[in-house]
Amino acid sequence: MSGRTRLALCAAAATLMAACSLLPLVSPGTWIVQAALMLAVQSGAGAAARRVPLARPLTVAAQALVMLVLLTLVFARAQAFFGLVPGPEAVRHLVELLRQGGEDVGRYATPAPLSDGIRLMLVGGVLVIGLIVDTLAVTFRTAAPAGLPLLALYSVAAGLSGGGSHGLWFLVAAAGYLMLLLAEGRDRLAQWGRVFAGAARTPGGDPGGAVAPVRTGRRIGAVALGIALVAPLALPAMEGGLLGPAGAGAGPGSGDGGTISAVNPLVSLRDSLNVDEDRTVMSLRTTAGDASGLYMRIVSLDDFDGTTWKPSQRHIVGVPDPFPTPAGLDGDVKRAEITTTVSAAEWYAQDWLPMPYPPSGVRIDGSWRYEPVGMTLVGDHGQNTRGLTYRVRSLDVQPTAQQLAAAPDPAPALKREYTRIPKSLPSVVAQTARTVTEGAANHYEQAVKLQDWFALDGGFQYDTQVEVGSGSQAIAKFLKDKRGFCVHFSFAMAAMARTLGIPARVAVGFAPGTPQGDGTISVGLKDAHAWPELYFEGIGWTRFEPTPTRGTAPSYTQSSTPGTTLPDRVRPSQGASSAPSAAPSASQSCTPELKRLQECPGPSAQAVLPQHDGGSGWPTALAWTLGALAVVLLPLSPLLWRRRTRSLRLGAHGRGDADTVPHTLAVWEELTDTAWDFGILPDESHTPRRAAARIVRLGHLDPVAAASVHRVADAVEQVLYAPRPRPVAGLAEDVRRATEGLRSTASRGTRLRAALAPRSTARLAWAASARWEAVRARAVGMRRAALRRAMPRRWAGRAEAEGG
Repeated sequence: MSGRTRLALCAAAATLMAACSLLPLVSPGTWIVQAALMLAVQSGAGAAARRVPLARPLTVAAQALVMLVLLTLVFARAQAFFGLVPGPEAVRHLVELLRQGGEDVGRYATPAPLSDGIRLMLVGGVLVIGLIVDTLAVTFRTAAPAGLPLLALYSVAAGLSGGGSHGLWFLVAAAGYLMLLLAEGRDRLAQWGRVFAGAARTPGGDPGGAVAPVRTGRRIGAVALGIALVAPLALPAMEGGLLGPAGAGAGPGSGDGGTISAVNPLVSLRDSLNVDEDRTVMSLRTTAGDASGLYMRIVSLDDFDGTTWKPSQRHIVGVPDPFPTPAGLDGDVKRAEITTTVSAAEWYAQDWLPMPYPPSGVRIDGSWRYEPVGMTLVGDHGQNTRGLTYRVRSLDVQPTAQQLAAAPDPAPALKREYTRIPKSLPSVVAQTARTVTEGAANHYEQAVKLQDWFALDGGFQYDTQVEVGSGSQAIAKFLKDKRGFCVHFSFAMAAMARTLGIPARVAVGFAPGTPQGDGTISVGLKDAHAWPELYFEGIGWTRFEPTPTRGTAPSYTQSSTPGTTLPDRVRPSQGASSAPSAAPSASQSCTPELKRLQECPGPSAQAVLPQHDGGSGWPTALAWTLGALAVVLLPLSPLLWRRRTRSLRLGAHGRGDADTVPHTLAVWEELTDTAWDFGILPDESHTPRRAAARIVRLGHLDPVAAASVHRVADAVEQVLYAPRPRPVAGLAEDVRRATEGLRSTASRGTRLRAALAPRSTARLAWAASARWEAVRARAVGMRRAALRRAMPRRWAGRAEAEGG
């Protein structure tokens, strides 16, 4: 097997090993077998083209054509000519499949079902990355830059997957890359021998001396792998969202202590609601007599920065049994304890545990922690809800309108924390809140007026197709346009309540699901919901429902309190409908009476949540900026290093006799390295005169450039052999003229290679190897010297002991 064939096999294997990191994203993973077979055919086409041989661009074009034919054969056979030749119809079909695949990626949480669109994206992506790796490593013989597409392939998988096996897949991908580097190094050694090996390491110049670069490559690979494993620790992590996969857990270990960080759980809610097929998230069986108010709460968002709501960083402890009494709940308020058994779907991997609020106890297997302020449970070190069945005891708190209206002021510390309003919040929010609640006698009446205004009287429409704004003006824009969905309504009502001095936060979870014939309740993706919670002393955190056609209006808001216009009947959730609609929930002609009777047309619960730009602070932005700069500069590092080296070698130097030798040798080294970059390999066995003649011959230099090369060679011979070498003027200009001559006769691909991936950068590896050997030799020498100093003392001590 030739060296290039072996290198092509290693390139395909490295691509496939990196592609394994995509396996957790979809189920089943049978696509990897199909990708492996097609990748083998594509690599074989490249090997055949190189054996012909074809020009490098033609080799890449042949492989791309084979890739297109393979994708057509597998995914668009019915639309192709003779089932194989791609035509306009086949191309349109492939584009449509890619579009559907993009939509499927947004609809489904991981692991997503293996639809045709997703399969085309996976297989096609692996083939494209395989083509790039093969082109760089085999066709253009530069294996090092081939690590960038492999890294991109792994990064996509790591960004989308939330599993705990990132390290394993990274090691697999890194092993494939190192294998590719080692294969290229062996191939180079087989062709160029001592040119890359340097001085022989064994007596007589045995071939064993060529092992040094292999060892150097292994060392550099080990160091690079170590840096790659350590460097991500300094970069910001991407965590899962509301319905996203589980992250790394909450705390450092089980037991007391630890914190849960402020990760915004609304990031994945947008994709969860934006689905055509309402997948079942969990199945409930409850002892509650009326399950229309059974909201499955996941987490509360209490940190409001004027742009978005997010959970504060909270201290977490071990799970108590039973749970403490909810904050603010007095004994005079009517309550009943209910028990709910929850069975989560196998695909639903959530860090936070969905529970009815307020919970009083939970029986669940696994490692979980308790956050006392929000009364939530969060998985510890990768624990999630995937496939779990657990039982929750919770309180069905039933306050009356009179109790809420008579609620005293909360504790100053609590009120200060949960009524905090950022300066960036537009003044129109507070002004609108005061206008809507004008005439209310207490905070309860204000809250009900706000709920009525959003749900019935304010002319708001539940519209899933609204363009969501971002920034501090998002709430003001929603109040002006009066179109949105649950996040808009809950965010706006909570913010307006805070401007009125009512402690408020936003809860995220699931609205009541759909009762089934077997007595269970099915909760689906479209039941994902957000709602405001307002605090009343003596009752605690109390749910309100301002979103039209979603969830149920709490019974304690259906009173005869002045200004309250809610009907006595509850509003069932419309989220379980399987027929999505892009139309708004109500037209301008829908009167409040029709709204109360639920006769207005309603949309599906398909929704798109805003990607709020709450920001994660300047350290995170700085870290991402530095990471992006590193990704951009890494491919350009050979170019930048080469330019810096050329500038130093040809730059200004001293005019004395002592400066003649180093300057002349530096100029000669620059000339030979430049010829190397253009494909003329250095041969250290030649004299300067023979080396110059070789450069002129192989570089097809014109007389002017050839004369410049010979002048530099003559200066080097004078430096090497003359007793007192004299300075020669104009050597740097001679090198520049020779470089222009080499560039003018080289092909476009050779010029591009010489600029972006110069071969002479191999000197970096030699220099690193030499420095490592020097450090190692110095450490060994110091150790031996220490042992020599210690031996006499040991012998003297032993002699004294024996004499004693």
